[in-house]
Order: sequence, then structure tokens, then C-alpha cells
Amino acid sequence: MSASESSGSVVRRILLGSQLRRLRESRGITREAAGYSIRASESKISRMELGRVSFKARDVEDLLTLYGVGDEQEREALLSLAREANVAGWWHSYTDVLPGWFQTYVGLEGATSLLRVYEVQFVHGLLQTEAYAQAVVRRGMPDAGPAEIERRVALRLERQKLLVAERSAQFHCVLDEAALRRPYGERAVMREQMKHLIEVSERPNVRLQVMPFSLGGHAGESGAFTMLGFQESGLPDVVYLEQLTSALYVDKPEEVAQYARVMDRLQEEGPNPAETRDLLRGLLQLM
Repeated sequence: MSASESSGSVVRRILLGSQLRRLRESRGITREAAGYSIRASESKISRMELGRVSFKARDVEDLLTLYGVGDEQEREALLSLAREANVAGWWHSYTDVLPGWFQTYVGLEGATSLLRVYEVQFVHGLLQTEAYAQAVVRRGMPDAGPAEIERRVALRLERQKLLVAERSAQFHCVLDEAALRRPYGERAVMREQMKHLIEVSERPNVRLQVMPFSLGGHAGESGAFTMLGFQESGLPDVVYLEQLTSALYVDKPEEVAQYARVMDRLQEEGPNPAETRDLLRGLLQLM
């Protein structure tokens, strides 16, 4: 099974959940009543509609009956979606080092057609070299043993295949200069990382920009965020906000639009990709 197929299962789960929510709301049925019909809680229905859990065929069948979906073709289409949504992702083998709340993100990241990110603390994971990633993981998890560090780095490197896949996603990344000035690892590690950024920024699907200190204050005052866009009809853009022990997924159109405006301003105000490469070469000379 390819990475795109397993990532697509997350998208299908979210699509199915959103369709079940629309059907329930169109019938004026509460989550509590829907949960009762499948011998589950209201919170279980909520998790299903958000695409956060796998689907049992029997549950989907019972919900479709409750929602008045009698057309066999429509029922089969949704049940087929449920079967496809239950395919385990490639990252399932990394569950020993992958928090449950991050698994959804990895699936969405692998299925996105446009990924737009703003990062402040360090170089974004999709752009990290192996040595830099090791330094970041060691700094963030000082009690982790060598084996766990290697597993976490391997997961990060596996995610990077998204940028070189046959149908690679468009990746727009804005890094605050602070992310480049803050050393992770030895001098040689930072030099290698800087060279890698210059190289990867030449890829046709990558747009890399650095917000220099000299620009002063800018639109990214709220901190790091990630925007994920999808080609699948019916799946809205999502903003991912990572926290220390969990994550927040924002999908309300009006809120997503605010983040999109911030990202647009960051890209408009910052140096363009060619100017960014010059800035990176200047920083490299200082290392």
C-alpha cells in the first residue's frame, strides 16, 4: 500500500464523518439520539463526525437507516467510503513514538495538495536534515534513549517523502529568522541544514521564504501554524495548531480565512524565494 493510499484513508474518514453529520442535521436528529441508535455515546458520534475514529460497517448502516437513506446506491457509496477509511496508515508502525493526536495530522499532511506553514522555533520538520532532526528531538526530549530518538527521526524523514513523491504537494513555508539563528547541534550541523534549505528551495513545488529580523514586526504575531488544503471536493481547508500535549484543528471557514490572510501577508511582505536564498547564503557565511 502506498503512502498516498494510507493518507487518503484519513481524508475519507473525515469526508464520511462530515457527510454523516450533514445527514443527521438535515433530519433534525441530535447526537444523543444518533448515539442511542448505535448503542454508543453522544461523544462517539461527535468523534465519528470529526473523522477521529474508525467506522464499523454496522454502525454506518444503522445511522444511514436512522437518517432515512434508503437508496441502495447511495448507501453502498457511503459504506464503501467507510471500508476505505479504515485502511491503516503507514505511520501505524510508529505508534510507539507517535501520539494519537498527531496521527490524524500525519494522515492529513500526506493527503494534502497544498501545505502552507509558518514556523518560528526551528526549521520545519519537512525541511530538516537527519542530523538537525536528531538535535531537535534530543533537545525536546532529554530523557529519550538513543533508540527512541532514532525512531522519531525516522518518522520525520519518512514524512519528507511527501515533497518528492510522484504527485508531490505544493509546500509554501515561511520561516522566521529566529528559527535559523537558534542553533541545534554543532556548527557543522547548522551549516549542513542551511545548505539543505538552499538546495530544497530550488524544487518547483517548494516556496521557501525567511522573515528577517530587519523587517521588524509582521503578520505572524500569533505564532506558528499550518494550513492544509485538499483537492477532494467536500473537504475544507484545515488549520493545524500544535500544543504541548495535544493539537487544535480549525476548520470553520471564517477562522481559516483569517489564517489565510495572515499567510498571504507573510508571503507578500517577506523576501521572495530568490532573495531568501541570498539571505540563507549570507547566514551560511557567518557560521
